[in-house]
Amino acid sequence: MQAKFGPAGGSDRFSAECKSSLQLPGWVSRMGLDHFEYQCGRGVRVSDKLAASLRAKAEEHGVTVSLHAPYFISLSSTESQKRDKSIDYILQSADAAKRLGAERIVIHSGSCAKMTRAQALELAKDTLIRARKTAVEQGLGGIIFCPETMGKVNQLGDLDEVLELCALDDSFLPCIDFGHLNARGFGWIKGKEEYAQILDAIGNKLGEDRLKVFHAHFSKIEFTVSGGEKRHLTFAENNGFGPDYEPLMELVAKRGLAPTFICESAGTQDIDALTMKQYYLKALEK
Repeated sequence: MQAKFGPAGGSDRFSAECKSSLQLPGWVSRMGLDHFEYQCGRGVRVSDKLAASLRAKAEEHGVTVSLHAPYFISLSSTESQKRDKSIDYILQSADAAKRLGAERIVIHSGSCAKMTRAQALELAKDTLIRARKTAVEQGLGGIIFCPETMGKVNQLGDLDEVLELCALDDSFLPCIDFGHLNARGFGWIKGKEEYAQILDAIGNKLGEDRLKVFHAHFSKIEFTVSGGEKRHLTFAENNGFGPDYEPLMELVAKRGLAPTFICESAGTQDIDALTMKQYYLKALEK
């Protein structure tokens, strides 16, 4: 079992050369990639016809799929109506994922405004558990929730918080966004030592089985020393911002892990995903 690599949605080149999202599975496959993450960040609008067609194309090309739930989900909102609405968005995402043949949905947790981080985390836990319970009741229990580590300091979603959320249910997997962790830590990830700390934390909290197949986002991200994440960059044009992917690929290969890596570079996510995959495959040979 090996790691999988793919883009978040369509790259700039894909958008310029292709007319339909139905062409994405073939594009991903021809590039030598394994996976793509369908983007529902601005809302879940996936018709049955589109879902069936895209699923068939993905199966035809041997490509797997995940789905990014709406960005405006806030598990930790102080307003109960917003938390209830967030559950609706998660259920819509899970339903769309099931129709697309996707197994995983990536979920943002929200902010810590007007409360302590501990209070925000407790609200998020309650919301996520209620969403999971309802998903099971609606026949969506096979969809894996992947709470994501976030890049801005005032957002709920540092590594420990995401692992706490994932510990609520054995089916949950963390979405470790390494660019986000580096940005909120103001360039904290320097190399293998920091990557090893992250991987060890996952294994210690959630066990080796979930560590082996965790979900991941990767990109180089510009950050500010006041707030964290500012904007996504590319591997070629990164203005000196990290993190570097090479030490992580070496560790993943050495430890025999098989995560799914989604590249979120700004417009070159397919090219940069392939760069990571090629480096990972070389690391496997060592």
